Amino acid sequence: MTEQELKNFLDEKYLLYNHPRFIETDPLSIPRLFSRKEDIEIAGFLAATIAWGQRPTIIRNASKLMDWMDNRPFEFITQNETTDFERFDEFVHRTFNGIDCRYFLHALREIYRSGSSLETLFTEGFQQDGSMMSGIVRFRGKFLSYQPEKRTLKHVANPLKGSSAKRINMFLRWMVRDNFTGVDFGLWKDIPTSALMMPLDVHSGNVARKLGLLKRKQNDWKAVDELTSRLRDFDRDDPVKYDFALFGLGVFEKF
Repeated sequence: MTEQELKNFLDEKYLLYNHPRFIETDPLSIPRLFSRKEDIEIAGFLAATIAWGQRPTIIRNASKLMDWMDNRPFEFITQNETTDFERFDEFVHRTFNGIDCRYFLHALREIYRSGSSLETLFTEGFQQDGSMMSGIVRFRGKFLSYQPEKRTLKHVANPLKGSSAKRINMFLRWMVRDNFTGVDFGLWKDIPTSALMMPLDVHSGNVARKLGLLKRKQNDWKAVDELTSRLRDFDRDDPVKYDFALFGLGVFEKF
């Protein structure tokens, strides 16, 4: 198809899948339980962190985390001490276990108690050179500065080592893109949607290659950069809106 036909096709699928009716079966349903900004950030970050595998399992385990935090994640994390995190020793989602979970809660507690936030860390990094890679690297450096065990490091993606950082990019999409359709939140105002990078996974990668949008075979950061750059040809201000189109085509239409 021509460039215009491809853009029209992607725009059509974006409008179809960027809709609240799909939230129920998406990890995005977890932060959608909350209205307080900090609760949304923390719930979204934890849900995104374990967002690999079967979607019902992801949602069930993310819901368990919220229940164990008394469905008040910000208050629970900032008002409790490390000993109060012991219940999370039993948490398991694939390779993310209780050791990892307790460290994540500890790191989040230290960040928010210091007067910082997830938004602050990502934004500070982004403002260094206007790239989301720098935002992710800045966040990762601070988040992993509280002496985690070695096994926990792999659960925070490092684009400097080639990771596609799919789950972090998905979380950033949730926080930055506007709330016009009631899907993403639009909570963070100092990172423009034009700077976001595609949350590349197996589904969106396969569809992108079939449509001729992506040539690179590996789903790594170079592929993220290639695909996002290509999608900016269709919408310079909001390229990751096509995440809905590519993911929907792959998951719901088996494209």
